[in-house]
Amino acid sequence: MHATVSVQEITKTYDKGKVLAVDKVSFDVKAGELFGLIGADGAGKSTIFRILTTVLLADSGTASLAGYDVVKDYREIRNRVGYMPGKFSLYQDLTVQENLEFFATVFGTTIEANMDLIKEIYDQIKPFSNRRAGKLSGGMKQKLALCCALIHKPEVLLLDEPTTGVDVVSRKEFWEMLKKLKAQGITIIVSTPYMDEAKLCERIALIQNGRIMSVDTPANIIRAYPEKLYAAKSDDIYKLLKDFKSHPEIDRCFAFGEYIHISLKNEPTVNRQLPTANRQLEILNRIAAENNHTGIQIKEIEPGIEDSFILLMSQNNSTSDFKKSMEK
Repeated sequence: MHATVSVQEITKTYDKGKVLAVDKVSFDVKAGELFGLIGADGAGKSTIFRILTTVLLADSGTASLAGYDVVKDYREIRNRVGYMPGKFSLYQDLTVQENLEFFATVFGTTIEANMDLIKEIYDQIKPFSNRRAGKLSGGMKQKLALCCALIHKPEVLLLDEPTTGVDVVSRKEFWEMLKKLKAQGITIIVSTPYMDEAKLCERIALIQNGRIMSVDTPANIIRAYPEKLYAAKSDDIYKLLKDFKSHPEIDRCFAFGEYIHISLKNEPTVNRQLPTANRQLEILNRIAAENNHTGIQIKEIEPGIEDSFILLMSQNNSTSDFKKSMEK
C-alpha cells in the first residue's frame, strides 16, 4: 500500500534558528491508516501539522500529501486535507449552522453534498444548530470542528490534539467516530499527549524535542522493551521513590499512579520466561528492607506505551548528551 502522507528529513527552527522545533523528522502514513503522533506539549507535533497543511514552510526536507508536494502544490493540498487545530478556531459568534455553511462555501460545496460522511456526527450537534459556537460544551465544540474539517470530504484528516481538555466520555466518543471515518477510507493522522490513546492507533510515531524516537505499531513498540519491569509501592511511596532512585543498582525509577516503575542496572536482555525475575525481586525487596519500608509490594509487570516512551526518551537524551560532548 502506497504512502498517502510522506515526511522526509523535515527540519524547522524558530527565532532565527535559535529554537529547533523539528529535527530531521521522517515518517510515512499509508492510505486509509489511522496514524498517531505521540508526544508531550512542545515536542513538535503542531509544527509538523502546520507544515503538512501548507501554512508553514520547513527550513529543509520534503513532505507530500496524496502525491502533492506541500510547497509546490499547496493549492491542491488545501482542497484534499481536513485540519482540526488543537485550539478551537471556529467563529465563536456564529451559530453551529452558520459555521458549517461558511466552511462548506469556502470549499465550494454544501452540507448536504457530503452528508453521508458527517451525518452521524452532524446528528449529534443538530439540536444545537442555532446556538453560538462559543456557547457549546467542549465535547460539542469538538464535534462541530470535526464536521467543519470533513465538510469537503478530504482524503487526509489531520487532527492536532483533538481530545485535549474534553471529558473522558467525549474522548471515547471521538475515537469511535475516528474508527468509523477510517472505515470510509480517510487517512487520519492524530496527535495526542495521551499515551492511552496511542494504543487506539494502527501505527504511532513517538516524538520528543522535535525528534522521532520510534515508528511502529503500539504492540511492536511495547514488545521491543528490552528488560524486565517492576511495579512497587509502600506505606511511604515518596520515600520509596527517592530511595530507589538513589540506589546504585537501579537503572530507572519513576512514579506511575499509585506505584513506581523500576528497572535494574547491569542485567542482560533476557527471555521473560527465565527465573531472572526471582533474582531481581530479591534485590528490590532487599533495597526496600534496608531503607525500613513497611507495606511493601513489588511485582513484575508487562511494560506499556508509557514505559517504552520513557525508555526511548532516556536513550535519546543520552545520545544527545554524547553528541554535545563530542562537539565541544
